[in-house]
Amino acid sequence: MTLSLHISPCPNDTFMFDALVNGRIDCGDLRFEVEYHDIEALNRAAAEGRADITKISYAVLPGIREQYALLDSGSALGRGNGPLLVGRAGASHPVGSVAVPGLHTTAHALLRRLHPELHDLRPLLFSEIAGAVARGEVDAGVLIHEGRFVYRRQGLELLDDLGLSWEQTTGLPLPLGAIVMRHTLPPELRRRVEELLRRSIAYARAHPDASREYVRSHARELDDRVIDAHIALFVNDYSLSLGADGRRAVEELTGIAPE
Repeated sequence: MTLSLHISPCPNDTFMFDALVNGRIDCGDLRFEVEYHDIEALNRAAAEGRADITKISYAVLPGIREQYALLDSGSALGRGNGPLLVGRAGASHPVGSVAVPGLHTTAHALLRRLHPELHDLRPLLFSEIAGAVARGEVDAGVLIHEGRFVYRRQGLELLDDLGLSWEQTTGLPLPLGAIVMRHTLPPELRRRVEELLRRSIAYARAHPDASREYVRSHARELDDRVIDAHIALFVNDYSLSLGADGRRAVEELTGIAPE
């Protein structure tokens, strides 16, 4: 059986799925046709029900829950890993225009929740935001993925760590990205995929060099130190299973209590 799988090219996704899609673990008769898309494109595709299994921003979970079920494994959820609001060093603040990595992303939802005073929010591809801020095209930007590790190279400064502000407000880890699967597929198949993904993540964590070539082939930032820091931050025990804290965090952000 072949299942369509949509994920992002960011290091945490390719790291987690490497063993699953590249034959490092036994998937039996299951095969996966993989497509790679920016997170905002993934969110739009999920709303249209295009893939059997897909990565999404947690912020869109309420809107797709009739089509997709949340998997217990594969989440990007944790502490100290939230989006960063940055501006040019020495620029006047508070800010006016803010670039966000899509209007359906968790980063956008979090910014609106924590900074309701900001109204001029402009969607840009996540990899273009730091440059737009540095060039003065917008006053500030919300960085995700590799951008949060390298923004100082472009003369930018931190205005707010949105993940830290979330943690201080709620006491919970921050749910960023999730893996979901079609409701129309059999529950036993969903449980099987969930366990295969858990095994794939465990394999990657036990053999971190095995996935390096695959991860680098899709990463936008090729510095191994940045890639390793990205994976260490976003792939953790919550990726193996949400657990009680993770479920509470998802409910706090989305209003949905995971099964």
